[in-house]
Amino acid sequence: MSSSHAHFTHLLRVRYGECDPQNVVFNARYADYADIAATEFMRAIWGDYASLVAQGIENQVVNLNISWKSSAKFDDVIAISVNASRVGNTSFSLALHMKEINSGRNIAEAEVVYVMVDATHFNKMPIPEHLKDALEMGAPGTVINHAGL
Repeated sequence: MSSSHAHFTHLLRVRYGECDPQNVVFNARYADYADIAATEFMRAIWGDYASLVAQGIENQVVNLNISWKSSAKFDDVIAISVNASRVGNTSFSLALHMKEINSGRNIAEAEVVYVMVDATHFNKMPIPEHLKDALEMGAPGTVINHAGL
């Protein structure tokens, strides 16, 4: 994966309540981090969720894989870069790279696979071309800062 500045980047700060008795981020919280960053990426390229639903479209996660590289700790600031790694007919994959910004330490990598569904019956449907185009273009250089920097 290329560096986070080439992609959409979401910044978040690890909160105390996200850590376990070992004083590191509890493993399940990384799925939350991936979901938050992926949601903000889609908001950046498609607009808010309500506008997607207004088009009769939703998406659902069908697969999430996380590979841990090192542990994040309380008050670390994590930069999560996001880009579309695959855009198919009815599904797409987002690649996420999590890095602690002060040390540059790699924290985790994740892949989230979504399937596009109609907003009424939740049946699988083709991804509309304008949404495919936006996925492929991404949001390079966009930074969403929830870390308070």
